[in-house]
Amino acid sequence: MSDKPAGYVFGRPTSYRPEYCERVIELGKLGKSLVQIASELDSTKQTLHSWCDHHPDFLDAMEKSRAHAQAHWEELGYDGMKSKSIDASIWSRSMAARFPADWRESKHQEVTGANGGPVNHSLKIEFVDSGNPA
Repeated sequence: MSDKPAGYVFGRPTSYRPEYCERVIELGKLGKSLVQIASELDSTKQTLHSWCDHHPDFLDAMEKSRAHAQAHWEELGYDGMKSKSIDASIWSRSMAARFPADWRESKHQEVTGANGGPVNHSLKIEFVDSGNPA
């Protein structure tokens, strides 16, 4: 295999630190995006994804951060609508871009018939004789 001593780790050492988990959650509560979090940690989106893959505690922190960020932005929209100080269409588009799983509007709506089956179409055409000669 290799002549390296036991415990030797191949590759570049990780810059991951467990204390990042707390900071990530704090940033989520401020509504920060993935890019903003990466910037704050002097890292990249790809590195954050890698840390999620290799550190379950970091994955948990990122999931909590995203939930906090969404709650932050939803609260801003709620407050803005109550005070009528928000452009609802811009806010809605921003939410769809930031949180597509919960906020993306579907352009297509599936319609099904009874028990999820096909929709039965029928068209009945009747000609009524009005009694007037043509």
